[in-house]
Amino acid sequence: MPKLTVATAKKDDRERPIEKGKTALLSVDMQNMEWTPARAEAARSEGAEPGQKFFLTRLTDTVIPNQQRLQDAARAAGVEVIYTVIEALTQDGRDISLDHMISGLFIPKGAWEAKVIPEVAPVGDEIIIPKTASGIFNSTNIEYVLRNLGVEYLVIYGVCTDQCVETTVRDACDRGFLVTLLPDCCATHEEERHLNSIKMMDGHYARVRTTEEMVAEFAALESAAA
Repeated sequence: MPKLTVATAKKDDRERPIEKGKTALLSVDMQNMEWTPARAEAARSEGAEPGQKFFLTRLTDTVIPNQQRLQDAARAAGVEVIYTVIEALTQDGRDISLDHMISGLFIPKGAWEAKVIPEVAPVGDEIIIPKTASGIFNSTNIEYVLRNLGVEYLVIYGVCTDQCVETTVRDACDRGFLVTLLPDCCATHEEERHLNSIKMMDGHYARVRTTEEMVAEFAALESAAA
């Protein structure tokens, strides 16, 4: 991507397609704490709490299948896949953020709840970065890692749309990355919250694409490299 200046940058630059060797997927908090097949099945019952029912059912029926396709396409195109999970650096949580303490978001180092959901888990030596705040840029060395990898474009997805995903999108944009957001690879606990969050980010902090559109972009990268 040519370096932009005040004179040359335009709103359309946010819509630039990804580039080979400069793009990474970033999966946000897709971990056992959030979803298991058993919890998803229980959420379909009549007595299930509405927010959990919406969240877990959306993950099962839409988000996880889309993420599987997305990650497979990215790997085929040689695109880096990176994961972040909520996980403390300690067993007693003394290192986690005040917000996570107050919110009860304490996952001890090495806990099962911190592991990426098996259905969308890393392959080989794909990078996993634990975090202890809503924003991975606020609480980890991910920017350093991305710069070392030569990444300029980030494709972001995961949970929850209006919390950790939105924070990550905004922070990535502020740090000079061109962001693509995939709503059909994201979920939160109410449809209205999900839609409002996407609306606030679309065209302002990220370009918005479907899984189908993103898979096609990855296929184009793969073809160009052949």
